[in-house]
Amino acid sequence: MKTSLLASAAVRPRAFTLVEMLITMVSVVMVIGAIMSAYMYGIRITQFVNPKLGASDEARKAVSLLTDEIRSARSLKIGSGSLTAFTEVSAFTAQEGSALQLYPTLATNSFIRYFWDSADKKLKRTTNGMSTTLVIANSVSNALVFRAEDHKGALMSNSFNNRVIAMELNFYQIQYPITPVGPGNYYDFYRLRAKITRRTLL
Repeated sequence: MKTSLLASAAVRPRAFTLVEMLITMVSVVMVIGAIMSAYMYGIRITQFVNPKLGASDEARKAVSLLTDEIRSARSLKIGSGSLTAFTEVSAFTAQEGSALQLYPTLATNSFIRYFWDSADKKLKRTTNGMSTTLVIANSVSNALVFRAEDHKGALMSNSFNNRVIAMELNFYQIQYPITPVGPGNYYDFYRLRAKITRRTLL
């Protein structure tokens, strides 16, 4: 009789004590807290990386087209310009300006013009005879976008044939997703620089 009573007592399930229940609850809360912390960190990193990806994509598009057209140009001029006009920088002055005019052929009435529009702070592209523009870069804060340099990187004072065209774009806002640039934001500054030389030197 005693044997059967002991056997039945051994099979019966035991309840958790208060201490065991508290330890289990604390362990579960710690695991859930760690998972939530990792999730929130992932969201924060994603918000930090997305503007970089958008900015890199826009920069790639801006530089790609401009690079191809400068390399294949027969001649070019630096100065100031708009959709309807272009003024070349005069000789014996610093060869830098807000516009770049490229000539794909020897004909001077066929050109491609890149210019910084002070009205909406955008770098734009147009060709001869066009009444519209293509936006190359948005939210550009610097007016002097283009400059002619020698092989050492020094600013030139004349339009020599073998010059290097340097482009610099300082952005105050990154597109897609829209992210302000400046002190107190994700990025203190965002700058795009490129140096391009023509392949055909006459």
